Amino acid sequence: MELHAGALFTYDRNMRLQTINEPWPGETAAPRFFLGRTIEGTSVCRFRHDVPEELVRQLEDLGADEPKVTDFRTKPKHFATYMNLLQGITFTTGPCFEIPGEAVPSMQVMEITRGNMEGLMHGGFEWLASEIDFAQPCVALLYENRAVSVCRSVRITPWAHEAGLETLDEFRGRGYAAAVAAGWAKEVRRAGAVPLYSTWSDNLASQRVAGKLGLFYYGVNFTIV
Repeated sequence: MELHAGALFTYDRNMRLQTINEPWPGETAAPRFFLGRTIEGTSVCRFRHDVPEELVRQLEDLGADEPKVTDFRTKPKHFATYMNLLQGITFTTGPCFEIPGEAVPSMQVMEITRGNMEGLMHGGFEWLASEIDFAQPCVALLYENRAVSVCRSVRITPWAHEAGLETLDEFRGRGYAAAVAAGWAKEVRRAGAVPLYSTWSDNLASQRVAGKLGLFYYGVNFTIV
């Protein structure tokens, strides 16, 4: 969970959140509060730089009182208090996984870079051209010489990468997403980092991918914008 929190955001010298850690140019403000609950019962709390210290202390105490999680659909024990203290309106939550080292692609996949992407991105992945130099490694599955499923690094630190997974609508349900995620994880581990995969609690398609790959479920993240 520490690696996950580190990969999601940028930090100031006081370890306060600044922005979303997107590898491409541009900055999006980080949420005011991040809570990562784990299956072991530990919690990781992070706060944006503009959250008052008194409020930080209150939230830290509440976070330390969170029980271990089993069902990721269960809201935090102190959910209502977090929302009240921060006068929150919008929150996000979802399960977090590590892709294990034994995960291997069940189909042929290939690495995609600026040098070899020409002619492969038509029909749905044209937008990837603006990200390809930053979101590396990037792995794709081709169908008739066209990329139809892609997994790339969308949050990057020297210690961990977070997966960004996209499959064209007409090619979903064929196991392609699991194949590219496994191929991407292999490249991330080769670079010396841990491949992480997280999603929203209502994203059933992404959760099915996690099930197919047998990912290691380690906890749940929760943020208040």
